[in-house]
Amino acid sequence: MLKGFKDFVLRGNVLDLAVAVVIGAAFGAVITALVKDILTPLIGALVGQPDFSAYTVTMNGSTLLIGDFLNAILSFLLIAAAVYVFVIVPVNALVARRRRGEAPMDPTTKKCGECLSEVPIAARRCAFCTSALT
Repeated sequence: MLKGFKDFVLRGNVLDLAVAVVIGAAFGAVITALVKDILTPLIGALVGQPDFSAYTVTMNGSTLLIGDFLNAILSFLLIAAAVYVFVIVPVNALVARRRRGEAPMDPTTKKCGECLSEVPIAARRCAFCTSALT
């Protein structure tokens, strides 16, 4: 049982995922600090309130931390934008470059002339409307 666990942990996917989680957490901390220490004071200076993260609204004795919530939203948007720009766009470009030289796959289905449903290439009758296929 211990050998099986060791094999599982030492698989490449598990190690890659562990590294990605650690780097992602560190990246999240950097973005949160950027929002809290640089962007929030800039927005606060534009709005006229020196500390934007301390902006609150009190309703019926309850305090709503609006500024803190807006900081979290701004952090999320910056992290999502950075992941898109630095991960998704390059990976999509790499996949597109790799597929450029490949021939397109042969189709495995065709459309029925009557009901326009997808049927296998080898079919002689449509499974949906039972019309004869040519």
